[in-house]
Amino acid sequence: MITCYLKYVIDPSKIAEFEEYGKMWMPLVEKFGGTHHGYFLPHESASNIAYALFSFASLAEYEQYRLKSVNDEACQNAFEYAETTKCIYSYERSFMRPVM
Repeated sequence: MITCYLKYVIDPSKIAEFEEYGKMWMPLVEKFGGTHHGYFLPHESASNIAYALFSFASLAEYEQYRLKSVNDEACQNAFEYAETTKCIYSYERSFMRPVM
């Protein structure tokens, strides 16, 4: 299993828009076989940092999800929403393996 860890730098005046973006992606990760662990928004901390975590059985399955998302209309709508609202300044993606 691999877990994708995303650290976002967001516009603190657009947290509601970023939350909407997160709500768009959670079912899409599930649609392509992943398990979404949620988005984590600022609260009593830096107001411009947010996180997301989701897992796939393997890196190969994650890569298939990435390939399929390029042609998926709902995924493209989510990408477009983030671009239109400009709620995300940047993000970093890392992969981790859980210790169970």
